[in-house]
Amino acid sequence: MPYPHGRIARKLIATGNVMAGKILMPIGDGTEALDTFYAYYRLPEDGYEVIVAGPEARLYHTVLHEVPPNPEVPWDITQERPGYHLQASVAFRDLDASDFAGAFISGGRAPEYIRYDAHLLRVVREIADAGKPIACLCHGIEILTAADCIRGKRVTTVPKCALDAEQGGARYENCPCIVDGSLVTGRGYQDNTLVLKALIEMLKTQRS
Repeated sequence: MPYPHGRIARKLIATGNVMAGKILMPIGDGTEALDTFYAYYRLPEDGYEVIVAGPEARLYHTVLHEVPPNPEVPWDITQERPGYHLQASVAFRDLDASDFAGAFISGGRAPEYIRYDAHLLRVVREIADAGKPIACLCHGIEILTAADCIRGKRVTTVPKCALDAEQGGARYENCPCIVDGSLVTGRGYQDNTLVLKALIEMLKTQRS
């Protein structure tokens, strides 16, 4: 079970470090573990409080979402295996975009389902319209397409989601990381370091 995230924020406050802002992290059952947990723990290192939201405020299942690398047991599609669990502290319907400095949208199977939530699409669209930084990995592009946030943008994502990006009016490029305005996109967890570096730089520029 992951270390309780609230303790990170409380420790920062207790040591006199003011939180730099809140970052929205939408999840659901089937959220990809590495996509999500890297940002979940990395952002607080720079003083940002990650607010995990879901369809309901409850515990969610993450998954290991990959094409198995063993050529003796081939899969043409991704296989999902159980990962850690992650608690959402707030439901999508209770989100207010003005509370957030930006957003981080991870991949896995979850985006395929939570993109139908009108409350999630509303808050993501409002964050984007306000010019606040949004980072997105892998299947998370399905949420940005559904929220109509990437029209006219250059983006990357996992190649099998290229059509989702193009249907959202974006120009897809197969590369590790793309920054276009206040949007930073990556293909998957392998690109998390580049994506988080770009996101944190954007957030710091926004504060200055």
